[in-house]
Amino acid sequence: MSGHKCSYPWDLQDRYAQDKSVVNKMQQKYWETKQAFIKATGKKEDEHVVASDADLDAKLELFHSIQRTCLDLSKAIVLYQKRICFLSQEENELGKFLRSQGFQDKTRAGKMMQAAGKALCFSSQQRLALRNPLCRFHQEVETFRHRAISDTWLTVNRMEQCRTEYRGALLWMKDVSQELDPDLYKQMEKFRKVQTQVRLAKKSFDKLKMDVCQKVDLLGASRCNLLSHMLATYQTTLLHFWEKTSHTMAAIHESFRGYQPYEFTTLKSLQDPMKKLVENEERKISQQESAEAATEPSQQLISLADENQHKESSNFKNELLDMKPEEGACLGQSGCGKGPLPICLPGPSSRDPGPRRC
Repeated sequence: MSGHKCSYPWDLQDRYAQDKSVVNKMQQKYWETKQAFIKATGKKEDEHVVASDADLDAKLELFHSIQRTCLDLSKAIVLYQKRICFLSQEENELGKFLRSQGFQDKTRAGKMMQAAGKALCFSSQQRLALRNPLCRFHQEVETFRHRAISDTWLTVNRMEQCRTEYRGALLWMKDVSQELDPDLYKQMEKFRKVQTQVRLAKKSFDKLKMDVCQKVDLLGASRCNLLSHMLATYQTTLLHFWEKTSHTMAAIHESFRGYQPYEFTTLKSLQDPMKKLVENEERKISQQESAEAATEPSQQLISLADENQHKESSNFKNELLDMKPEEGACLGQSGCGKGPLPICLPGPSSRDPGPRRC
């Protein structure tokens, strides 16, 4: 179909090209709608037709990427400006606080707080200077989005419409060619009419395809130039800001060299007061239990010693009560008519160790 070229008389081509009857329009609209439905539902199309538009699809992906990244960049710039303003405000408040506390403190620490507060206030004012290149950058990005990207988007929409018409005409010609009978004049005339319609649709599509490719290439180059120019300006402003701030901080550091530094202790975690009280009570209870467990063996030893001493004393008393003088234990004397006289055993007293008469 694409390798063979057919030549027709110019009047015949003009007659087919100028065929704007209602039936022809209805048929053309039908096949365009069918092609749009196939595209919307994601059905598989002819692989050769799809492969012929591979370079165009790559350009469209690049265009959508440029469109999406520019929108994200615009949002990021706005958010960055808000964060810079918030940071400058907080830095200024901290500087004022240090200055006010430094005026009240008459020591060297007060002088250091005053100097640090002035440096922070100066840094907050210089940080606001970053908003000027950022505002300009945001304006350039918005202009690029609303003009260059919008113009390319309109061209892409026209190209997509022409591509739908062209692929619809191809479907129409495919359907007609399946029922083509070269011997019938009417069928040949219908096929030539559809072929002319395909030729005209392809001509419009090729023109818009070329326009889209050229505009996407120019769009990418324009974005690179925009980013390189605006980011260079922002980078220069940022370097000036850091140079001024670093010089100020270095001067403060040199002026207070030799001062005795303070040692600070920071709390890494905070405990709940109730939890702390519970832990203290549990610690006290455990200490008491351990002390009681340590004193129990000594108390047991003391009680056992007392009990043994009590048993010994009671046994000794029982032995004393059981001791009585025994008859017949006396020694006899010779020459005594009355018989032997009993002599009692010595008593428990140490003062009377000798024998005595009963």
